[in-house]
Amino acid sequence: QVQLVESGGGLVQPGGSLRLSCAASGSIASINIMGWYRQAPGMERELVARIFSGGTTVYADSVKGRFTISRDNGKNIIALQMNNLRPEDTAVYYCNGVVRGLPYFSWGQGTQVTVST
Repeated sequence: QVQLVESGGGLVQPGGSLRLSCAASGSIASINIMGWYRQAPGMERELVARIFSGGTTVYADSVKGRFTISRDNGKNIIALQMNNLRPEDTAVYYCNGVVRGLPYFSWGQGTQVTVST
């Protein structure tokens, strides 16, 4: 079973940037869609960015124009560049495969992103 390890979170001021990374212990090349999810306190986990194996990307309206997802199948890494961060982006961020609309792998520990002055 592939394990996912997210990193790169931290505390940042509004308007700042962070780059998250997700390292998979096995190959993700066969997973057509990889995504980044986030879960804010008291909220359900939501999918905010997806990338298809061909490179097509899809974003939630709340992050469109500010976040950029990328994947490196050779290194089994998924990244999320987050710019112009807002307090409402505060959440624990997770990566996972998306198969038939559902997360595919077991969840990693996530990485905390806090946007605050």
